[in-house]
Amino acid sequence: MQITRQFTGINLGYLLDLYEQYQRDPHAVDPAWQAFFAHWGPRLVQELAAPAPPDGRVAPVFDLSKVVAAVNLAQAIRHRGHLAARLDPLGSPPPGDPALELASHGLSEADLAALPASVVGGPLSEGAANAAEAIARLRHVYCGTIGYDFGHVEAPAERRWLLDAVESGRYATPLSPEEKRALLERLTQVEVFERFLHRAFVGQKRFSIEGNDMLVPMLDLLVRSAALNGIPTVALGMAHRGRLNVLAHVLGKPYEAIIAEFMGLHHREPVSEAGGGTFGYTGDVKYHLGADRPAGDGLPVHVVLANNPSHLEFVNPVLEGMARALQDDRSAPGAPKRSADACLPVLIHGDAAFPGEGIVAETLNLAQLPGYTTGGTVHIIVNNQLGYTTEPWEGRSTQYASDIARGYEIPVIHVNADDPEACLIATRIAFAYRQAFHKDILIDMIGYRRWGHNEGDEPSFTQPVLYETITKHPTVRAIWAERLASEGLVTVEQAEQMVQEALGTLQQIRQELAQHADGVSGNGLVGSNGRALEIQTAVPLERLREFNRQAHALPETFHLNPKLRRQLQRRLEVGEGDGPVDWAHAELLAFAAILADGIPIRLTGQDTIRGTFSQRHIAFFDVETNERYVPLQHLPAARASFDVHNSPLSEAAPLGFEYGYSVQAPEALVLWEAQFGDFANVAQVIIDQFIVSGRAKWHQDSGMVLLLPHGYEGQGPEHSSARLERFLQLAAEENIRVANCTTAAQYFHLLRRQALLLRVMPRPLIVMTPKSLLRHPKAASALSELAQGTFQPVLDDAEARSHPDDIARVVFCSGKVFVDLVTSPLWEKAKQQVAVVRVEQLYPFPEAELADVIARYRQAVDWIWLQEEPKNMGAWTFIQPRLQALLGDRPLRYVGRPERSSPAEGFAELHEREQARILAEALQGVPERAARV
Repeated sequence: MQITRQFTGINLGYLLDLYEQYQRDPHAVDPAWQAFFAHWGPRLVQELAAPAPPDGRVAPVFDLSKVVAAVNLAQAIRHRGHLAARLDPLGSPPPGDPALELASHGLSEADLAALPASVVGGPLSEGAANAAEAIARLRHVYCGTIGYDFGHVEAPAERRWLLDAVESGRYATPLSPEEKRALLERLTQVEVFERFLHRAFVGQKRFSIEGNDMLVPMLDLLVRSAALNGIPTVALGMAHRGRLNVLAHVLGKPYEAIIAEFMGLHHREPVSEAGGGTFGYTGDVKYHLGADRPAGDGLPVHVVLANNPSHLEFVNPVLEGMARALQDDRSAPGAPKRSADACLPVLIHGDAAFPGEGIVAETLNLAQLPGYTTGGTVHIIVNNQLGYTTEPWEGRSTQYASDIARGYEIPVIHVNADDPEACLIATRIAFAYRQAFHKDILIDMIGYRRWGHNEGDEPSFTQPVLYETITKHPTVRAIWAERLASEGLVTVEQAEQMVQEALGTLQQIRQELAQHADGVSGNGLVGSNGRALEIQTAVPLERLREFNRQAHALPETFHLNPKLRRQLQRRLEVGEGDGPVDWAHAELLAFAAILADGIPIRLTGQDTIRGTFSQRHIAFFDVETNERYVPLQHLPAARASFDVHNSPLSEAAPLGFEYGYSVQAPEALVLWEAQFGDFANVAQVIIDQFIVSGRAKWHQDSGMVLLLPHGYEGQGPEHSSARLERFLQLAAEENIRVANCTTAAQYFHLLRRQALLLRVMPRPLIVMTPKSLLRHPKAASALSELAQGTFQPVLDDAEARSHPDDIARVVFCSGKVFVDLVTSPLWEKAKQQVAVVRVEQLYPFPEAELADVIARYRQAVDWIWLQEEPKNMGAWTFIQPRLQALLGDRPLRYVGRPERSSPAEGFAELHEREQARILAEALQGVPERAARV
């Protein structure tokens, strides 16, 4: 019987293809196929190389068809065994898979018993009496209470490592008696904490961990593993479920603090500040708060838990950004030096949110990108098998909640949450894989939710049968205690004593807090009013020129694009004189000066290296080798790192990442640039829930910068507006800075000011950056303007200042429309009577500066706010009440587009017509000025 006769057509081709892979690398195929080819490979080659014997009766040692069937069965168990694993603590049957059945392969137990164990391959076949015993061992490992789901992992080295990790048993070391008792103690603390809160504070939301209690011991193990491997920091990100328990038992937040929050004893009031005004630290609900546990208490690991809003998974990119900041060494010039082992990121997800929230996929996509990788994240899905009241079949289109991870070749380990040892095995493998390959891995811990979604609703209204089962189901602590009792490691009485001691501790704390409630004072936090202090941002002229030379220096062997060479030469020439310096050139000089001050910079965004409008060119690419060279990373004057990356084509995760980075690297100037300003719409959750409110909710400062191209040039509704009105609507308590500046010098000083304020008064800076003004002569500045002065929140009309009493109309505006106004054919006739005042910083509102301007033009009788955005957009609704209050009884008129539902016209000719109309209205029909005072 010939081997090749057992296969025909595509089957023979498949066999030969596998054999070729095996010959290149035996470990590139599964262990069962390794065993097959080790035995049959030489004969296969012999048959293909020579004609078959005339009688065709060369008999194999074993029935070849049964050998191949056994190999395929073993392969199916390794890849699909998770479908037969007992993963549900509540006992629902696994879905199963026909490929796991003997009959599907034409096999019987007798057939397997007649075959050697070696046909199964791998460590589990060693010492087995035959293939039947080896297959039984495979089923025990792959179809027990752990389901290994990594058939989608393509990299041979990773597949080989995972198979060996599972089958060798080196991560399944049984717990010692002491470790088993310690685990019971931990599970008792976890359960009793929830039980106490449930009874003591009836109806209060806490998002209980019950049903997935093993999360805490798993996190304990990850923290210990980090310590043993010299990882100094573990960064955690999670939503609500189980958060209070993690805060108490992993982050070490005192029980007193948590119970006091339930008792309403930590209310924080707004406090008057030395800088003027008030900052209301309004705080946040207790299950959104983060914490920071410094290394100590015998554990040399710093553990940080990121603050998180109700938008569940949106903490994912924020946490990754925090982790990257902890991994980057920004202290030296050049690109930051990164160590993946400086921080272990751990993300804890919900089973409904993981496939349901698009931010999850965006974050997973960052994992292997050079500008965003954190060297592998351990993901844990706290799987309740229920999303609020929505069943899995209503909430996802996949078998598992984790299936989205398969597309990113992330190994998945499904585990039954009621099997503590299985949960710890999964955790050990996950950590070891992360360390071996510095890639993401996911644990899908399948449990249940003992109470309603937030303890305040009745789950039996929507899942009556499920909750009848849950009500009768013992807790994992009870299951573990019973097992230890059966092993003689504890008695029932000892287990109950643990419960009573833990409960007594919590009850005593509550009683003591109640007795001293009157003495608990408010815990207001003093901040700052957010106004930018007068800071010296000018740079001496000769130093600027030296920065200019250094920032445009390329290696002698570098082959630069000829078009860029002309641009670079022009920049060098204007730098030796007095300009004019355009927008991107001023930005480059600002970056150089900031780096020379020892302040690191991280700049990211879509097409940011070149610039959306081909304006930046912060990196150059050799036309012959495609080698990238970033002059700012070789700047002799630099005393800190410069990092620049193009982002993936998404906004929410990249912006969240940069926010997290800025929080964890407060000394660094972190900038994110949208390709067009309206792209930030997609990241509105990050803007609303983190950037503008993080300080008020969590006292979490950020000095990050958003660069949002904004301006009406006839490009249609989608690429005109960065939605300035939204940021101004969100501005309060001086939480952010919003600027819409018009010259390169103003932008230079604005960036310098932001960088220098990072250590003393950090606030997010929102900049409406230009498009057409990037190269417009009216927006360019003399180099000397960078060498003197500082950022001006308001720019008065330089010419009108020389004859203020001749001014009858004052036009206030912001941004690009100023240039449209002063380049209009109508301007020459109007400028003797019209002053144009630019509000360069919209928030904090420059009240004092505008009051000075208004006082200067005391003969003016017509006061206008001009904008190119529709009336219900742009700055009008923000500016009008504030500016009108300064004008008193002098009315402020609006000139601009009427209210619209869409930001801009869809056709260039309509835009030109409307733009001409508003400019004419602003410049024509100037009334007689008031009588001289």
